[in-house]
Amino acid sequence: MNFFKVAATAVILATSAVQANAQSALNEILSDGVLKVGTTGDWNPMTMRDITTNSYEGYDIDVMTALATDLGVEIEFVPTDWKTLVAGVTSGQYHITGSASVSPARAKAAGYSDSYFSLVTVPLTLKENAERFANWDDLNVEGVSVAATLGTTQETQVKQYFPAATHRIVEAPARDFQEVLSGRADASITSNIEAATLVEQYDNLMIIPVDAGRSPTPVAMLLPQADQVWINYVNTWIGLKQEQGFFDALGVKWGLNAE
Repeated sequence: MNFFKVAATAVILATSAVQANAQSALNEILSDGVLKVGTTGDWNPMTMRDITTNSYEGYDIDVMTALATDLGVEIEFVPTDWKTLVAGVTSGQYHITGSASVSPARAKAAGYSDSYFSLVTVPLTLKENAERFANWDDLNVEGVSVAATLGTTQETQVKQYFPAATHRIVEAPARDFQEVLSGRADASITSNIEAATLVEQYDNLMIIPVDAGRSPTPVAMLLPQADQVWINYVNTWIGLKQEQGFFDALGVKWGLNAE
């Protein structure tokens, strides 16, 4: 009797494994010959969309292009924004996203790959405010307005860091730093990676010289939460690419060693 129970359990497990493989995004990608990637196109230098040509470039774009090449399939970038990034994965609009900060809120609905780099949050302001803002506490003052973009981890952080300040939460395609440039906000917060590119792009912007960045956060790709077959493949690919120096080389190319 016990033998038949064990045999039946083995058959069920084997059947479940076959079904899981058949239902995996990995099989769909290989069958259709297309890897669909959700990307916002508004995070410099990770993903930047040229609206005139509807083309993308950036660190994430290079990563995903390499992943598609190693899979032996074509790549399709699917436009999304930060507030719907997770929903696009859970609804099957795309198989994977570009880089996203790891957060418990996102992990409730979507799966994550292994991380391949980390970032910290820093504040930005206009250079004309250099004497006004020199540390984090200078921003947590009544009458000071600090901007963040809806759906990003900074949306939560701005409320956590600056409870006394006014919070300007803008919705994509508008961006938080644009509120600073226009004078509608005194400061904004973003990753040290994006901040470094923004101060190069805009002469009147500066990173506030705080003692240290806040909220060190690993960055990873979002995938369907229950699709362990696809997650395992991506994690194996990330591990191999790390050993081969792929991510280190891309970090140098796109300036991800910014402090």
